[in-house]
Amino acid sequence: MFENADALLLARIQFAFTVSFHFIFPAFSIGLASYLAVLEGLWLKTGQSLYLDLFKYWLKIFAITFAMGVVSGIVMSYQFGTNWSVFSDKVGSVIGPLMAYEVLTAFFLEAGFLGVMLFGMNKVGKRLHFMATLMVAIGTFISAFWILSANSWMQTPVGHAINAAGQFVPGESWWTIIFNPSFPYRLIHTVIAAYLTTALVVGGVGAWHLLRDRSNAHARKMFSMAMWMAALVAPVQIFVGDQHGLNTLEHQPAKVMAMEGHFESHPEGAPLYLFGIPDTNEQRVDWAVKIPQLGSLILKHDPDAPLAGLDTVPAENHPPVGIVFWSFRIMVGIGVLMLALGLWSLVARARKSLYDWPLLHRFALLMAPSGFVAVIAGWVTTEVGRQPWTVYGLLRTADSASPLAAPAVGASLIAFVIVYFAVFGIGTWYILKLMHKPPHSGEEALEAAPIRTAGITPASSVETAS
Repeated sequence: MFENADALLLARIQFAFTVSFHFIFPAFSIGLASYLAVLEGLWLKTGQSLYLDLFKYWLKIFAITFAMGVVSGIVMSYQFGTNWSVFSDKVGSVIGPLMAYEVLTAFFLEAGFLGVMLFGMNKVGKRLHFMATLMVAIGTFISAFWILSANSWMQTPVGHAINAAGQFVPGESWWTIIFNPSFPYRLIHTVIAAYLTTALVVGGVGAWHLLRDRSNAHARKMFSMAMWMAALVAPVQIFVGDQHGLNTLEHQPAKVMAMEGHFESHPEGAPLYLFGIPDTNEQRVDWAVKIPQLGSLILKHDPDAPLAGLDTVPAENHPPVGIVFWSFRIMVGIGVLMLALGLWSLVARARKSLYDWPLLHRFALLMAPSGFVAVIAGWVTTEVGRQPWTVYGLLRTADSASPLAAPAVGASLIAFVIVYFAVFGIGTWYILKLMHKPPHSGEEALEAAPIRTAGITPASSVETAS
């Protein structure tokens, strides 16, 4: 079946498939862990049982999400040794310690407190349990910190040397490697994306139950909290995304050229292509809908500023423009819809109709899964835009793969597809089933509920790798 296939392409498809499945779970668990900490903190501060009910309601969903993130993350590390052994050999001295730091910090923090958080509500004191919830939330952030540092170094490699064997080795300071030029922007952008993703899910669930019963106090509270997050954080994310884009233009200009569809240079101000069909053979954007000079205004903050195009980059170093062009627009488009939802909710609050506006609730319900689409689109923009490099400008993807035959890679790809859709499909169905049930007073704690989470192994929810 795969005799004439490209082993490198199959390896890339396999990694893209597994990391896409994996990414949606940590993106949810990072935000949900913080949301749980907020709910428990509000319960301790106010004494209102409503917050405790919501905590117990979302804790069950968090348990399943966290478990699936762990399982899907384990596969990621194996692939470095199977399909990408040359990459592991070349960059192991830099990437390996960063991954180890993630294990030594986030793993032990989560492993030490996850059990108390999930099953200790009726076994330890309130303050100790709240501390356990905080530690798990902090652990998910620390996990994102280290994994994004490793991935960011691959995007903007600094602080290393290359030895006689062609291996990347640390330079004089690990700080330079960890806090590489793109890392702060990518960390903030990704973590905010996780919070918005969670807010949209919480808001969607709240909207679903409000459409069925507007008097449900628990649905009202979760919907209100989610809409505050969308209204306040979506504008911040747009600003952070703009700063991240400027950083990318400085360090990875070819990626931005692909995102913007700039095949040709614009010496007197570049347009912003809203839509179009990139034609890589003819090096142009067909059926383009564009706004003159707006591209230069956004990227250079000057409408007349010149912008270089892909005609200044060797053809063998061009990223796949079509994929990057459209994934970027999907991400930005969803971001605009998030902003619109947040602003609409502010209007509803001002009119005192936040819980009585079915059109708003339907829009929030429709937007519930959009955060996952946005984070995947953002990941595709970042990773496909980096091509043809694994370590940007220094190590090509074609020189990073293991010397495997295509049938071997293809067989494991098919196995992953079957297993992932079966296992994670069932897990997702169960999460949706939990969300379908309305929150209520006297919500049971996890250990007393009919949900059995034995088999969850506390471990690090590994974030996206490469």
